[in-house]
Amino acid sequence: MKDHEDNVTVQKLRRNKQLTATDLTALEELLAASGAGSADDIERASEESQGLGLFIRSLVGLDREAAAEAFSEFLTDSRFTAAEIRFVQLIVEHLTANGVMEARRLYEAPFTDHAPTGPDQLFAEADIDRMMVILDTVRAHAQAEETVA
Repeated sequence: MKDHEDNVTVQKLRRNKQLTATDLTALEELLAASGAGSADDIERASEESQGLGLFIRSLVGLDREAAAEAFSEFLTDSRFTAAEIRFVQLIVEHLTANGVMEARRLYEAPFTDHAPTGPDQLFAEADIDRMMVILDTVRAHAQAEETVA
């Protein structure tokens, strides 16, 4: 996939733009044309990753600027401590490397290295809820609009 980072649909994935069904078809065609595997391999990877967009994003990651932008509104509130900001930066780093993040990861290393009991140690419940919404939105953008619940 690194050879196709200039592809418009791959760029949409990397920049956290909402995918459409047409984009998913283009990704399938891109994988097939690149010889990345058989149709069965692509289908299996798609199923295991809960969607082709999520699979491809796991390979190419999320642009750091797009990951930071996803949390920029959250961080505009100047009341956060240095430890809280560092925790959010860890989320941005994870998204940059992996493209998406399950909320449960907030309760695992490296996050627990900074907050041993998870985000509850640093943030109010409302802030944690906002983080979850942001993570869900980042995930949803890698899925076709029609399939987003």
